[in-house]
Amino acid sequence: MICALGSAVCFGTASVFQAVAARATTPGTGSGVDPALLLRAVRQWRYVVGLALDGLGFLLQIVALRSIPIYAVGAALAASLAVTAVVASRMLRVRLSGVEWAAVGVVCAGLALLGLASGDEGEGVGSTALRYVMLGVAMGVLLLGAVAGRLPGRGRALALGLGAGLGFGVVEVAVRLIDEVSPGALLRNPAAYALLVGGGAAFLLLTSALQRGSVTTATAGMVIGETIGPAVVGVVWLGDRTRDGMEWVAVLGFVVAVAGALALARFGEAPPPGEGTSPVEGTGAGAA
Repeated sequence: MICALGSAVCFGTASVFQAVAARATTPGTGSGVDPALLLRAVRQWRYVVGLALDGLGFLLQIVALRSIPIYAVGAALAASLAVTAVVASRMLRVRLSGVEWAAVGVVCAGLALLGLASGDEGEGVGSTALRYVMLGVAMGVLLLGAVAGRLPGRGRALALGLGAGLGFGVVEVAVRLIDEVSPGALLRNPAAYALLVGGGAAFLLLTSALQRGSVTTATAGMVIGETIGPAVVGVVWLGDRTRDGMEWVAVLGFVVAVAGALALARFGEAPPPGEGTSPVEGTGAGAA
């Protein structure tokens, strides 16, 4: 659980650096998905720092996924929004309302309950069919992005955010489905391709969503997509369980943590330095 929380800290802090960098990135034209956007954003040093933190967070996420159930890791990653809110309040002087500080506390309480109730990682290794299903879902995320880019306003932001969440969810499950890391085994494992396609598609869709649509809507869609589906897969197909007699505590902790994260969804993007106020939904550019 410590690695999962460390991953959330890395991802949450990275969001602030990437958001500031993306503010200085020239938006593209056309549909809601802009592959060149990442190339333009990476020219900003703050975005590179954010990517480095994302890389460290991903390594900690892998360790966590190999140690505790997916539902616990997913809730911890959603809690990165609480980290973003706190970091933004310090670095960018963003004002958090009393309700938002309460939401940070709710997220922490939910994670504490999950920490108490979570059992060990499930012993299920997943079937070959599940590996191909994950690859299919990853490809579907790309297709969803192409379709979502044609939608108007809030619908586009929600679809792109949900697609990004599904992509990140594929990564969570795929890590558990990779049982051998030798080059030959990775080349033969569909889950390895699912991890690469799902992760890449998720970054592209989320960056495009935050650049062009409602931050709150896109981030809420992402949180839902990256928590619920992977948690179900972990429990039903990979054998994730709780400690004896603590199933209700785990469910309560999961719901509380995710609900608190959704209340902080606007911190999927931080405002530019000097603004000193809360980010306004649907304006500006961001990345996570």
